Amino acid sequence: MAKLTIGVFSSLVGSLSLDFAVKLADAAVKKGHSVDFWVSGNATMLSKKEQRAFKDYSALQKTLQELMKTGNFQATACEACAEARGYHKEDTMEGFQRHSMDWYLASGFSADRVLHIGGD
Repeated sequence: MAKLTIGVFSSLVGSLSLDFAVKLADAAVKKGHSVDFWVSGNATMLSKKEQRAFKDYSALQKTLQELMKTGNFQATACEACAEARGYHKEDTMEGFQRHSMDWYLASGFSADRVLHIGGD
């Protein structure tokens, strides 16, 4: 199957692009593809551990954890973006990587398809 690299450049509040990107990744993995998932800017907050789910608010942590268990999904947060927002490696959920932008560029180079989502 194919490798898809998804880069999410969105804010968390008032944007559904992060939700869309996770749903797209989930659909791709279920079809047998592998997905490299990159978040930067405010979207890096998706990688923060101990998120709390609210009834009427998007909660993606459980979906991401299920995707990570498949072995066909790897999620990476922009390290500089996370540090700029005040959380560190020890604050990152298990299974989520942190790297510089060169990881995303390398992933895109080796992918069959690359999607950039967001850019608020």
